[in-house]
Amino acid sequence: MKKYILTSLLTLGLVACGNPAERTANAQGEAEAPKKNITVEELGDGFFMLLGPGGNIGVSVGEDGVYIVDDKFSQFGQEIIDTIGGLTDQPIRFVHNTHHHGDHTGANAEMRAVGATIIAHDNVFERMSKPFPSPRAKSGQSTPTAPNTWPNMTFSDKATLHFNDHTVKAIHTPSAHTAGDSIVVFEEANIIHMGDNYFQGLFPFVDIDGGGNVAGMIAAHDLALSLANGDTKIIPGHGPLSTKADLQKTRDILADVQARVKARMDKGQTVDAIVKARPLKDYESLNSFIDEEAMIRTAYRSLSGT
Repeated sequence: MKKYILTSLLTLGLVACGNPAERTANAQGEAEAPKKNITVEELGDGFFMLLGPGGNIGVSVGEDGVYIVDDKFSQFGQEIIDTIGGLTDQPIRFVHNTHHHGDHTGANAEMRAVGATIIAHDNVFERMSKPFPSPRAKSGQSTPTAPNTWPNMTFSDKATLHFNDHTVKAIHTPSAHTAGDSIVVFEEANIIHMGDNYFQGLFPFVDIDGGGNVAGMIAAHDLALSLANGDTKIIPGHGPLSTKADLQKTRDILADVQARVKARMDKGQTVDAIVKARPLKDYESLNSFIDEEAMIRTAYRSLSGT
């Protein structure tokens, strides 16, 4: 699989520590280019995957223009636009937000500024445009994002777009990673973008306060598995490009995590007692910003409805 990797160069701060010749060159206007953050993986048939900080981006390029799935953080908006400009001279027509989190919707304003239509589930618009209870916020409520970041085309269950000679289907996955998640299926290309319904090689973040649930995440995995075959390319919200077998493994782990926590809950154990017992210690390789304890507490909250 061919990869286009944008060269990472020294920042100006590092150059200042370099040799006098380099500093002289910079003084004459030959400054080092800014560091690049986005790498590009070619998937074939006019499709690409953009990796880097934030959620993975899916890209479809063709005569109708550019269709992308998710757009990372705001600070990478122009770099994303420039990176896509290195792949095609066609404009970005559509951006699909798989859910409302800022690492997948952060560059919406930049995308709308270049003429893109932002597509998302109805609940994404609700979460971005209105305050919601949020234990993580100091005020106890989330703060709506700016109006120019909101989706301007929404759907309730399913949506179909015929674009670049491909059938693009968006399917809502209720109460999964959040209340507004969707997966995007490019049928003829046999590519599925799952957003944060799928974390490859990591314990997932399930935003229960945002309407998510572990059982819903498992159901989203099952839906994607039913649409995939051995040749399907699956783009996770975070992690490397995956196969149906990779997704099946992740689904089985998530179901096992839920079953282990439930078995202890059925015995009357408190969440703190379950954490202390470390029933997930054999999965410690999956620790990231969501570690064993956070995964146990997430499963407990999902199962108890708290």
